Amino acid sequence: MRNELFRDRVDAGRRLAEALKSRDFADPLVLALPRGGVPVAAEVAKALKAPLDLLLVRKIGAPGQPELAIAAVSDGAEPVVEFDEETMSMCGATREDVMGEVPGQLAEIERRRQLYLKGRAPLPVKGRTVLLVDDGIATGTTVRAAIRALKAQGPARLVLAVPVAPASELPRLRGEVDELVCLEAPAWFGAVGAHYRHFGQTSDEEVVALMEAST
Repeated sequence: MRNELFRDRVDAGRRLAEALKSRDFADPLVLALPRGGVPVAAEVAKALKAPLDLLLVRKIGAPGQPELAIAAVSDGAEPVVEFDEETMSMCGATREDVMGEVPGQLAEIERRRQLYLKGRAPLPVKGRTVLLVDDGIATGTTVRAAIRALKAQGPARLVLAVPVAPASELPRLRGEVDELVCLEAPAWFGAVGAHYRHFGQTSDEEVVALMEAST
């Protein structure tokens, strides 16, 4: 039987916001990982009365298996590439395979920046408390790329906040951020969508509307 922890991303965002709003975050900035993280992060930003921005990261899939993440690349002046060596080895992928995909993913990141943010520059991270929000974590490859990219920008404090993640991933992730807030960490995980009743794809139009509403 499917485990229905959250009704949808808005419900997950409200529950995550409830867990965060009593904290005294200094100069908070909420960063969402599009697309699915945006409805969650919008609820957090609203509750904290904090600005909302995006951190654009793209998964790189295995050769012939685009949904199987073997790496991820982040946006930024110096893009970060995070390799999942274990999955790469399992499917016979090489670093050369990954790097061959990077230019196309960076082009997609730029397309999304123009669409979602009308090309505006990212909000400054340096010296702020940054809350990085997604709708859930599966392998952790994408979020680790995001964390590395953010650390290079010098936040005063980095908080990773998600509704759900596999229990096996939490110890490693805790070591990479100042604080980790995760509402549910099941031992058996499956996929992020297995922990939502409604988990349809977040559309570009929804992201644009949420970002416009947050300004």
